[in-house]
Amino acid sequence: MIAVIDYGMGNLRSVQKALEAVGARAVVTRKPAEILSASSVVLPGVGAFKDCMANLCQFGLVDAVHKSIQSGKPFLGICLGLQLLFHQSQEFGQVPGLEVLPGDVVGFAGKIPDSVSGSALKIPHMGWNTVQVKKNNPLFKSIPDNSYFYFVHSYFVVPERSDDIATTTEYGIEFVSSIHHENIYAFQFHPEKSQKLGSTLLKNFSELQ
Repeated sequence: MIAVIDYGMGNLRSVQKALEAVGARAVVTRKPAEILSASSVVLPGVGAFKDCMANLCQFGLVDAVHKSIQSGKPFLGICLGLQLLFHQSQEFGQVPGLEVLPGDVVGFAGKIPDSVSGSALKIPHMGWNTVQVKKNNPLFKSIPDNSYFYFVHSYFVVPERSDDIATTTEYGIEFVSSIHHENIYAFQFHPEKSQKLGSTLLKNFSELQ
C-alpha cells in the first residue's frame, strides 16, 4: 500500500487516482501509524512552503516523514513535496524545511538573465517542458531523454550535492527538475498531470521494492 500524505494542502485525490490508474493501492492519510506501515510514501504539495511546513507540524507528520525515509522504503516527493525535503526556502523569507537533503529553495525572480527576461518567459513557470536525464534512475525506465512533463512553480531547488540531481530543465536558466538520493525520489513537475509518461513514472515508483 502507498500512503499519500494528507497535510491539508495539495492535489491529493488526483495523485491517489493517478496511482490507482497504474494498478497501485493508494490511501490518502494523515495517520502517522498508517504512513509508517505503508510500503511506499508520497508527499505531494501545492501552495506556499511556509503554510505546508506549518501544517506538517500541526498534524504531527514531520516525524513520520523522517522515519519513513530512514526506514529505506521508497519515498516520492511531488512539486512542493520536493522542495520541502531541503534545508530552507527563500519564499516569503527564510523558512526551514524538513532538512532531509542539503540545499535551498530559491525563486526564478532575479535568476533569469536580463538577456532572456524580456522574452515570453513568465513566472510562474507553467506548462509543458522537457527534462534532461543526468543519472540512472529506475523511475525513468522506458522514458526517453528530453521527454515533456507538466510544471507549475515559481521556485526551484538548489541541491548542495550534485550527485542528488536526477534531471534538469531549461527555463531561462538550467534548474534541477528532479532528484534521486538512495530511496528518495522527487520531481518538480507533476507526473499526475503529465499524461502517459507521467503514468509511467508513477508505475515505476509503485513497482519499487
